[in-house]
Amino acid sequence: MGRNPMRAAITCCAAAALAVAMGTSYAAPSAQHTATDRAAHSRQTQDPVLIDCASQPRVRPEAFVLACGDGNSRLVSVHWLRWDANAAVGRGTNAVNDCDPYCAAGTFRSYPVTVRLDQPRASEADPGERHYTRVTLTYTDGRPDGFPRTVSYPLSG
Repeated sequence: MGRNPMRAAITCCAAAALAVAMGTSYAAPSAQHTATDRAAHSRQTQDPVLIDCASQPRVRPEAFVLACGDGNSRLVSVHWLRWDANAAVGRGTNAVNDCDPYCAAGTFRSYPVTVRLDQPRASEADPGERHYTRVTLTYTDGRPDGFPRTVSYPLSG
């Protein structure tokens, strides 16, 4: 440690403390800075969200349960082509339980669909958040027995 081991040890400790302080100032932004970033991000991302069965906001989900009560209808493998302030449009598959002979013993059948989300509204719980309130499915190749080619459902939120 040279001729003055005490001075070398103090210098080494001071350098280490300075390096740690500088490292954490870059790695962990202040709480105020983080809150400001979140507020700016919130203003920048004003596109509506889709509220799932657990009341969680989702953006461009690949899967979504349509029948929250029993899970007998869901969207899977959804690829979103558009997601903006007015509507969201995607393509995917509607997996529907045929409930034959009854739902617990039924078989899920898959039908290709075009999905449209629209009619966005402000959230009652968080007025700064908007969510889509209607989903429209257009069956593109086959459809469940008794279903029209296009069907719309209200979305909760």
